[in-house]
This record gives sequence, C-alpha cells and structure tokens, in this order.
Amino acid sequence: MKWKNMLLAASTLGVVAGTAIRRRRELDLRGQVVLVTGSSRGLGFLIAKAFAHEGCRVAICARNEEELEQARAQLESHGADVIAVKCDISDRDQVSAMVDTVTRHFGRIDILVNNAGIMVVGPVQTMNTEDFQQAMGVMYWGMFYTTMAVLPQMIQRRAGRIVNITSVGGKVSVPRLLPYTAAKFAAVGFSEGLRAEMKKHGIYVITVVPGLMRTGSHLGAYFKGKHKAEFTWFSLGASMPVVAMDAEVAARQIVEATRRGTSEKILSWPAHLIVRIHGLIPGITTDMLGVINRLIPEDPNSKEKIKGEEILKMMGNSPIAKIISSLAQNTAQGSKRTP
Repeated sequence: MKWKNMLLAASTLGVVAGTAIRRRRELDLRGQVVLVTGSSRGLGFLIAKAFAHEGCRVAICARNEEELEQARAQLESHGADVIAVKCDISDRDQVSAMVDTVTRHFGRIDILVNNAGIMVVGPVQTMNTEDFQQAMGVMYWGMFYTTMAVLPQMIQRRAGRIVNITSVGGKVSVPRLLPYTAAKFAAVGFSEGLRAEMKKHGIYVITVVPGLMRTGSHLGAYFKGKHKAEFTWFSLGASMPVVAMDAEVAARQIVEATRRGTSEKILSWPAHLIVRIHGLIPGITTDMLGVINRLIPEDPNSKEKIKGEEILKMMGNSPIAKIISSLAQNTAQGSKRTP
C-alpha cells in the first residue's frame, strides 16, 4: 500500500508539473506580429485569417501581387491589421527586404509561419534538376532564409515562435512527388534541429506535419508524365472529405499549436497513422507505396509540365472530370479566398 501511495503521489506530481510547464510556455496571441509566407491563398491565407481572428497583427507575402492584394483586402474587410509584401522567398535578397519592411511597419516580428510551397507531380524519370532545385528553393532555402532573417531580433528579445509547415511527405517519402518530399524531408530536419538549439533563447519552433488537405492544391500543382492520370489520382486524394482534412480546421489547429509552443503537430488521422506505422516498420510502408505506384499509369517520356487547372479543362465533360469538379467546387473557392 505504501508503494502504491508513493507511485500515485509521484504520478500526480508529474501531471501537475507538466501542466505548469505547458501553461508557462503558452503565449497570449493578442497583439502579436505574425508573418505568414505563401499566404495569398489556400492554407497560408487561412492561417493568416485565423491569427488575425485571435487579435494578431498580420504580414502576408506571396509572389503574385494581384492575388496578394486581394488577400490583404479580404483580411482588412474582417478587421485585420495587415500588411502585404510581394516576395519570392527563394530569393535571399527579397526575403531580407521583406523582413525589414515588416519589422519597420510593426516594430518587430513575434511569430514566423513558413508555409510557402510548390508541387510537381509525376514519375521521377520525367523530372529534371530544375524541378528539384525549385522545390528546394522554396520549401527548404525559402524556410531557411526567412528563419535566419528573423532570428536575430527574436534572440535579442529572447522570445519568438517559428512555425514550419512541412508535410507527411517529409516523414514518409511518397512516389510521384520526389522533388516535394525531398525538400520537405530537409525542412523537417531543419525544423527539429532548430527547436533543440533555440529553446535556450526562449524561442519555440513548431513542426507542423499536414497530410492531404482540401485546399484546392491539385489545381495549382504541376503535373508531368501521363498528365490526366497523374492529375486524377492526386485530385481525388486531395479532395475526398474522409481522407483529406478541412483546411480551416487545420489552420485553427496550427494557431493553437503555436500558442502552446508544441514541438510537433501532425494534422489528420491518416497522417498520424502512416507516420506511426512508417516509424515502426518503414520497409512495409515503402513496399506498400511501391504497389500503389504500380497501379498508376505512367508515361516516363513526357516531360511537359502542365498546371492542374489546365488539365481539368483538357478533360472536358468526362465523368471523372465532373467528379473532381464536384468534390473540389467548395475547396477551390476556399483556396482562393475563404470568407
């Protein structure tokens, strides 16, 4: 009985201590300055919107100036204090100038959300060096440039949060997405190591691992090989309600993980499942993905890169095009601008 009481007391003490630590690192978001990259549409826009809803001042950036201005106007119409800066985050000089602009405007940057991404889908034989360089340029070097640009001011204040939106593809390498997954693996490694180094400076780094998400990404992605087949499998996976997560729900979870300073946040149960299984039996998951890969028709000689929305037009009124359009109707609208 004595040992049982001691174990119960130790367990209770551990729970209380854990709760106290979590509460101590929780951040009051009201008034915080948040910079979100790749935020003119899709998940990035919804993340910016969710932070604004919490009372944050928001800076958004993207390469397309017209879409960026539309996003800024939409956020302002909901009462957000927002600044929009055109920036290609794969360009180090542009990133430096953007961070300087946001810092001058708001006085500081408290939270950085590295969200920008690009995607090319197709067999590896259809990919070239440029495809891999572009993926690394945006999803690894872009993350690196923005992070290194904001770190000095965060270290000086001994406070800050860096949120890196990676992917389940950064935990489990997915066939037909090798440029994307290679860049995301690099991003995960950088993010996890950075958290370990920055904790002593009072900076929390949060690694977010989304799975498939209903953001309309299949329309903005590029496809190589057997274009219609590649577009079909990817579109159905990215649009199915049971498999793909609602992007607004994901944005709210990301904001909450930022508030709490969570080390890693895996979004959606399918992503949790495949990451856990792969961690235990990586050979099995790789072999299973290999079987799935064999089921997708391919043309390794077709290296032309076509955007998803163009492929959907090429498919006309075919039954599969109607299914994809039906599944993606609300998703595609939300990816551009969700009110």
